[in-house]
Amino acid sequence: MTWIDIPANAAFGPETLPLGIFRTGDEEPRVGAAIGDHVIDLAPVASAQMLDGAQIFTEPTLNAFLKQGRPAWHATREWLLDLVRNENNRDAVEPHLIPLDQVTMQLPFEVADYVDFYASEHHASNVGKLFRPDAEPLLPNWKHLPVGYHGRAGTIVASGTDIIRPSGQRKAPGDDNPTYGPSQRLDIEVELGYVVGKPSQLGSRVGVEDFKDHVYGVVLLNDWSARDIQAWEYVPLGPFLGKSFATSISPWVIPLEALESAEVALSKQDPQVLDYLASENLTNLDITFEVYWNGELVSSPPYREMYWSPAQMLAHLSVNGASVRTGDLYASGTVCGADKNQRGSFLELSWGGREPVTVKGEDRTFLQDGDEVTITASAATSAGATITLGSVTGRILPAS
Repeated sequence: MTWIDIPANAAFGPETLPLGIFRTGDEEPRVGAAIGDHVIDLAPVASAQMLDGAQIFTEPTLNAFLKQGRPAWHATREWLLDLVRNENNRDAVEPHLIPLDQVTMQLPFEVADYVDFYASEHHASNVGKLFRPDAEPLLPNWKHLPVGYHGRAGTIVASGTDIIRPSGQRKAPGDDNPTYGPSQRLDIEVELGYVVGKPSQLGSRVGVEDFKDHVYGVVLLNDWSARDIQAWEYVPLGPFLGKSFATSISPWVIPLEALESAEVALSKQDPQVLDYLASENLTNLDITFEVYWNGELVSSPPYREMYWSPAQMLAHLSVNGASVRTGDLYASGTVCGADKNQRGSFLELSWGGREPVTVKGEDRTFLQDGDEVTITASAATSAGATITLGSVTGRILPAS
């Protein structure tokens, strides 16, 4: 399927071709496509082939490309597929194949706005039981709309960026007053992030059927969470400082077109949703994540069980007339399955710290300084193939 030699353990095959921003040495960052253990430096290839808009691949972010919209995204993908499939392109491409271990990956796009949803019923129920043990786990609105909150776009960071332990107010249940200091219950959240390309007009709304016209692709996302800060501050307005200090994303944006064969029908929603959230064509993705805590696999959350679809999240985000912008990022919320080894946060995995997890022979609950977390994911296709989605990683540094 390709003239490029691809190692068996390579992250990306010839059908995926994700886009990202890389640099080599002191050169300026620019757009590349990943295949096997190489990056295709797209700017010189596009220029040599006199591709319309070739200069877009010299940009230091993907935003200019994302803004072009779905027809341009499709045309670029068809061009990339031909580059790697057609032997006649070898002479044009081969000089611009750069080994991945020789490049430094950057944040792939400039984030405009960031919204984090809460789309897993398993996760929402678990958190409800932990945070509100004397009440119903799901609040009355949860099955009527995709619950979400606006996060901090300026603290989205590229995979590999160290995470400084946040400080803030905390109040234990037995304390009379809050105290200030470093978070003692630092956590992760396994999520899938959706990258918006085509903007919308203020005062209009994006329908569920228009999802693929606006969203280019996905990234893996770890929404680091300070649970002790969150527990004290989140009533009545929800997450704030317990979430806003850092959110890590993977460096490669996987196009939705590459994942079409991994789409599955959305599970039945009960009660019936309102018309603006309803469609006969709603889908999820058959993706399985893997969470590695200091190199040890501790959880494998499944995405296909998410209650709300990405199209519904985007429709709800804009139903009040809020515009979406090129570079907007919205995330699924914590991915979680029914089984203990499918929980997408350490809050759930350790059940609020009461059931420690064994990591490298030690009992652990929340993150310690020096810990490293890596999240990987792969999608299962209808033909039985596997599409890998890369990884996102981060290491905890002491509070400043």
